[in-house]
Amino acid sequence: RRATFGAMPKTLHDPAERAAILARTDALRPDAPRRWGRMNAHQAVCHMADGYRMALGDRPIRPVRNLLFLTAGRWVALNTPLPWPKGAPTSPKADQVKGGGTPPGDFDADVRELRELTERFAAADPADLHPHVIFGRLSRGEWGRWAWRHADHHLRQFGG
Repeated sequence: RRATFGAMPKTLHDPAERAAILARTDALRPDAPRRWGRMNAHQAVCHMADGYRMALGDRPIRPVRNLLFLTAGRWVALNTPLPWPKGAPTSPKADQVKGGGTPPGDFDADVRELRELTERFAAADPADLHPHVIFGRLSRGEWGRWAWRHADHHLRQFGG
């Protein structure tokens, strides 16, 4: 078991936590004002979906090799209670503002697809997941924490 600060970390593999993330996703509106960053709410939906697509192999991407992110950054991002910083790095291939991500289409359809990808990701065997673009190979627990924290970060970005 990994060292963490305080309570057990939240994970997308916990059905109650996943249901809470999905409820927050459903409450997101395309005109929700951002609290930080450059993406709008619709771009954030597509960006979160792209994260799952990359992990599931639906959107292959070459991982970024950075020793700092593979070690200390990974540990801090996945094992501390600190919220992810506003402006946390993202891969250019998933950067909605720079045109690297899946382009937004119909908002409701994109939210439905994000829900489906969330469930598919949660049910996936970690051995079948592709390495994370920044953090490399992750265990089931690490994937669950990453997914919860990634969704939480972007939902908080829009007040959700």
